[in-house]
Amino acid sequence: MNIVIIEDEVKTAKALGQLILSIRPDAQILSYIQSIDGAVSYLMENDQPDLIFMDIQLADGLCFEIFKNVEVLSPVIFCTAFDDYAIEAFKSNGIDYVLKPFSRDSISQAIKKAGELKNFFQRNKKMMPDFDYLLTRTGENTGKSSFLVFKNNKYQTIQTENIAFFYIKNETPTIMTFDKNEYQITQSLDEVHKLLSPIQFFRMNRQYLVNFSAIREAEHYFSRKLIIKLTIPTEEKLLVGKEKATAFLSWLENR
Repeated sequence: MNIVIIEDEVKTAKALGQLILSIRPDAQILSYIQSIDGAVSYLMENDQPDLIFMDIQLADGLCFEIFKNVEVLSPVIFCTAFDDYAIEAFKSNGIDYVLKPFSRDSISQAIKKAGELKNFFQRNKKMMPDFDYLLTRTGENTGKSSFLVFKNNKYQTIQTENIAFFYIKNETPTIMTFDKNEYQITQSLDEVHKLLSPIQFFRMNRQYLVNFSAIREAEHYFSRKLIIKLTIPTEEKLLVGKEKATAFLSWLENR
């Protein structure tokens, strides 16, 4: 069995690969892919695998964008940290999923089911889910609504809708609100990213995670990058690299 893993967190992807091989020693992990663009390129340029494990929320957007850009013929096991409305859509169409954190039993059951659904897409194209719909539904009821912060010897709750962006300041993850107040938090940006609605927040780069409502405009920059201007000025230029630029513009357009 040839398998491709699409997961933006390298450690998680490697751990999943090792778990799969412990269950199916005859399996071969063909590739570990971290982004939408990388997945599209791989599936266009290579024979499609027997099975794909695909994280729903990738660094450059939701994985459903992959299906809009390339025909996926392989059975897909979706991976997610949230049991939301999209999950029911996957189940009704015979596509399995596993919730993070993974367990040996959940992966084993998913692989077993995938075997039973071999060539599912080829036989049932008319049952393919509406991925434009899923992109919207996934964001409707997911996402942390508030964050507990500690400042001036007091705990207080900051509503997520009032947060313009999360960023790294002096090596510390920090909240910047629309009224220009700052609060340090204990979670890493990677952890915060997984808690937020992917419809409302975009991970610009390693330093910034930005609310759509805080974006004023985007301009082309050198080397196919984008420079983003927010309603609240940032201390440094806020850049989106060329590898994320297309996904970012698509995110702006398809909200």
